[in-house]
Amino acid sequence: MQAPLPPLGWLRTFEAAARHLSFTGAARDLNMTQSAVSQQIKSLESYLGRPLFHRRPRALELTEAGMTYLPVVRDAFRTLVRGTRAVTGTDQDVVQVQSNLTFAVHWLAPRLARFRTVHPEVQLNISTDLWEPRGMADGVDVEIRFSLRPADTVRAELLRSDHYYPVCAPGYPVTLNDLAMQPLYDCSNLLCNWAAWAEDQSLTWPDPPVTYATTFSLSLSVALSGGGLALAHDAIAGGLIDAGQLVAPFDHRAPMQEAYYLILSPQAEHSPGTVAFASWLRAEMAAHHKGRLGTQA
Repeated sequence: MQAPLPPLGWLRTFEAAARHLSFTGAARDLNMTQSAVSQQIKSLESYLGRPLFHRRPRALELTEAGMTYLPVVRDAFRTLVRGTRAVTGTDQDVVQVQSNLTFAVHWLAPRLARFRTVHPEVQLNISTDLWEPRGMADGVDVEIRFSLRPADTVRAELLRSDHYYPVCAPGYPVTLNDLAMQPLYDCSNLLCNWAAWAEDQSLTWPDPPVTYATTFSLSLSVALSGGGLALAHDAIAGGLIDAGQLVAPFDHRAPMQEAYYLILSPQAEHSPGTVAFASWLRAEMAAHHKGRLGTQA
């Protein structure tokens, strides 16, 4: 008689704990308590008759049995996803993407046609916020977050570090000597600000008034209209500079403390659509970054 399979919930909990090497991380992903995760793992280990984790003082470590079992469990979940899609007749993967408004408008949107060309089977639903989301919303598969390094409790992959600098409309009359007297615009609550940019190149900075907005989209719009100078970085301004709509009047570029991070939902990270979009995003961002470095050389 064929042995019955362990409960699907136990396997899901094992996969999450193995991915984080932490019962706490698995509990956060699965909306469970840490003690509930620990109990399910113990139940699974009892069912299998062997331990799956070494419990170390600061972290978990997979045993030999755990390392053998993990790829089997992950492959089973992928098979379930594919099989469910086949039964329901869902030929097209739907991927829910979350990012801030400026990145979606100035970086992602101009490239969506390229994504559709190489992955016509994947449908993207894109949600945006004026300011950076504080966390991944319910139902989101992929988040592109612009922030300081997320806490270690968040499984975030660094997509791109950038440099920031002033931009303005072509022909806008400005020099370093009169920069502080110009209308200056910026996005609020960032460490990459006007004072930091000036300090990075040892400028004497009289702390002039700056108009702050909750999104780079507004400050960039002012610069595009010829109304002053805005701080920007390549991910959001590179395309506008390449198109001749904006210029960077000064050579100095300061490294940003904020960066772009990729966060995948544990529930969707193995789905073909999410994998396809994440791989495409990494490649596009790397190519854009390399191209911008070439134009600055």
